[in-house]
Amino acid sequence: MDGLGAVSDKMDAEKLNFHGTAALITKPQHTQLLREYLEREGILNSHFRVQKLPNGDMALPVLSQRFQEHHLQHLKEGILPGRTCALMWIQNPIPSKSAQVRSPIQKLHEELESLVLSCGAAWSKELEKDLPRSWQQLGDLVLLNEDSFRATLWGEIGPELWEMVAGALGAKRLARHGRVQSDSFRSPTVTLLLGKDGWVEQMDNGIWYRFDVTRCMLSAGNITEKLRIASLHCAGEVVVDLYAGIGYFTLPYLVHAGAAFVHACEWNPHAVEALQQNLQLNGVHHRCRIHQGDNRKLELRDVADRVNLGLIPSSEESWPVACRVLRKDLGGILHIHQNVESFPGKALQLGQDHQWPAPTSQEDRGGSDTVSGTGGRDPSPTAQNAWQKWAEATGTQIRILLQELDGKPWRTNILHIELVKSYAPHVHHIVLDLDCRPL
Repeated sequence: MDGLGAVSDKMDAEKLNFHGTAALITKPQHTQLLREYLEREGILNSHFRVQKLPNGDMALPVLSQRFQEHHLQHLKEGILPGRTCALMWIQNPIPSKSAQVRSPIQKLHEELESLVLSCGAAWSKELEKDLPRSWQQLGDLVLLNEDSFRATLWGEIGPELWEMVAGALGAKRLARHGRVQSDSFRSPTVTLLLGKDGWVEQMDNGIWYRFDVTRCMLSAGNITEKLRIASLHCAGEVVVDLYAGIGYFTLPYLVHAGAAFVHACEWNPHAVEALQQNLQLNGVHHRCRIHQGDNRKLELRDVADRVNLGLIPSSEESWPVACRVLRKDLGGILHIHQNVESFPGKALQLGQDHQWPAPTSQEDRGGSDTVSGTGGRDPSPTAQNAWQKWAEATGTQIRILLQELDGKPWRTNILHIELVKSYAPHVHHIVLDLDCRPL
């Protein structure tokens, strides 16, 4: 067996094309001695087992990127003088027990470090920080966070990188999230890294959602509100969902809450395409009508027992529409989403260019016990106070809108305030359940 120089060129070529590892080859009686040396030097590859070769020699896996020629020289002259010892590349090494139970993060880290080193580059803390710490699994597609794999080196490696990442994370397709665009559709910026298309199917609380991740979003952060909607008793009710999207709330109303019929309003054509498929997938298409376009131009009147306004940071522009579609004989309930700020010492900002009228009745004010639904979380008194003030002012504004539209007195009552999630520090996504009834 030859030394390092005789095998290095072959090893460098092979390790780019085959799964394997560099290994020190020696006789069985020297195995323990070499193992102790490799462990002291930090060059034993613990991802693979020490194994016996067909000819009876023993192969001790080493980290090829750390094993230097002076190590082999020291072994031949100082540790095993005059004895057989060589470095070779072995294919299909046996994984160690610890390697077999590696987490996806560990597996990804180790494989990428080897890939970078095999490309002649140096592994660094900056590259390590660039690795994803979390991701979203959507069927066979993994959606990475926008702050992962941004270093220039990743772009230079090519398709091999994305195949390795997908394999480590147990996926066949790979995409990376970007910031939500500021267009009127709030379109996602998602780059498909591996795969032919971005269509995925996801089961969520017994409901199938099918959509293209490069064109639509499924917000995992709204799961608590979707579960809450699913738990409502809406038998016999007509619901108007003013921001239906791919069916985030439309489907829970139909599948679980028992709504008799839902009017789903959506102006993003990509979301409408997904919504049509999702209604079919869940067998509820016959109980829903899609109104494509700007909901402010909706021609519905006097039909809704319940209206869902699931838009953040604010659905204020569609409050008049919500008031128009409510039943005028019995009224109904509005579920109004809003991002409410609660910065300590900062006055609550309500509306954008106008002052809200003060509450004029106990019904408008609601009770202090209506601030609830925090899912076990304990919001600060400052936050709860901000939510309550916003809810009271919103109740008053809705009451005025209803009276202007109907020409008769109405009352509004705060039924519930639900915390969905923290959108940013001191900014909370909440939902106001507002009961609206004609007097």
